[in-house]
Amino acid sequence: MASNRPAPGAPFVPAQRTDDTVVYGGPRTDEGPWEEWNPTAETVRPVRGGRHRVAKQRGGLARGGLARSSTVLGVGVIAAVGAGGMATAQTGKPPVAISLPDLATFTDDGEDTAEPATAIEATPLSSLGVTPADSEQGTTDAGEALRARIMAQAESQQEQLDTKATEALLAAAEKEAAEAAEKAEQEAREKAAAEKKKAEEEAARKAEEERLAELARQFALPTSSYTLTSTYGQAGSLWSSGYHTGLDFAAPTGTLIKAVHSGTITQAGWDGSYGYKTVLTLDDGTEIWYAHQSSISVSVGQQVTTGDVIGRVGATGNVTGAHLHLEVHTGSGGGVDPLAWLRGKGLNP
Repeated sequence: MASNRPAPGAPFVPAQRTDDTVVYGGPRTDEGPWEEWNPTAETVRPVRGGRHRVAKQRGGLARGGLARSSTVLGVGVIAAVGAGGMATAQTGKPPVAISLPDLATFTDDGEDTAEPATAIEATPLSSLGVTPADSEQGTTDAGEALRARIMAQAESQQEQLDTKATEALLAAAEKEAAEAAEKAEQEAREKAAAEKKKAEEEAARKAEEERLAELARQFALPTSSYTLTSTYGQAGSLWSSGYHTGLDFAAPTGTLIKAVHSGTITQAGWDGSYGYKTVLTLDDGTEIWYAHQSSISVSVGQQVTTGDVIGRVGATGNVTGAHLHLEVHTGSGGGVDPLAWLRGKGLNP
């Protein structure tokens, strides 16, 4: 519009007042007479830019018409309710305030009314109907909820770490206990085996002692009051073979000579360098030779038992002094160590 159109002319009608007109405070004498005012282009200030003036929006937003403002308001409500609500729920921040444009009052023909434009107070759409205390409480609750979630997550992680540490300690303890148990079991087995072996050895020793005791009752030393001088296998020029073939019991002449075991006399008499010699053949074929005797008390074919006297110690034959020369020959004819043989029979010369 370029300008306001002039109002049509109207006839002047003087104010009609009667004395019986009731006016608050009584009749007024300072009123009237009224004159008709017909606005003209000179008396009416033109509208700048050819548009109706609209009060500026707070915050510097451009103000449009009522239809455009209503559209912006509807879209803003939807966006603010969705985004603002999500922001409040997700981040715990206070709701974003969305301002509404100040709307001017329009007439049906689009012209400004006489009343000045009134600005509509901006209200955050996401917190409509919520008091500041409620908003603050909601923010606080959201912050506390976030803090609680963080603390719960931290506690859960700590519990997981503690659980893993506990499980590691338990596993180490179980492993150590298993190793200790295995070691103890191994030691127990070794101890049991050692005790068993010791018991077996002790039993064997006792059995051997009993056997030797029984043999000792069956066998006897060839003489008494003696001293062992030359042993079996001893080398020297005194013997024609170059070594000693028996065991010498040095004893005074006339000391009794006994049968070491029961058997049969198979030789009795003089035998060159052996002097007077007696041969006792045992049941298993072993031969016992007694040499250098001063006298013989048995004859060939005679049966003797353990401990029977068969002669006396002397110094006959090739000798350097009175002694009993004792030799042991197996059934095959080979000689053995008399000392070892006697010990094998439970005797200890």
